[in-house]
Amino acid sequence: MSDETETDLDEAEDIRDAEAEAKTRADNRAERAERAERMAREGAQAMAEHHASIKAIDERTLKLRSLRLAKEAAEAETKAAEVQAKVAEKEAKAAAKIASKSAKGAAKKVAPKKAAAKD
Repeated sequence: MSDETETDLDEAEDIRDAEAEAKTRADNRAERAERAERMAREGAQAMAEHHASIKAIDERTLKLRSLRLAKEAAEAETKAAEVQAKVAEKEAKAAAKIASKSAKGAAKKVAPKKAAAKD
């Protein structure tokens, strides 16, 4: 009977070992599933944060671009006004010069006649 008892004990041990191994495998599967779920949640959260940061960067870029374009437009307008003022100033000087020459020319033409009349 001792041989049978030993065989029964070996079989009982094998059953316990198989049960423990099955339990360990089930625990490992549960841990892997839990880890995969946690990683999926963390990944989704990280992607949401990533997309939010991209959106914030795009909004700042648009704001800065609009400010830059407004500044450039104001500078171009100021420069155009300055150029226009310079052109107007040159035209005024040219007109004054022409008027001055015309007045001098008229005075010269009148002056000889006066001189001739005096003689």
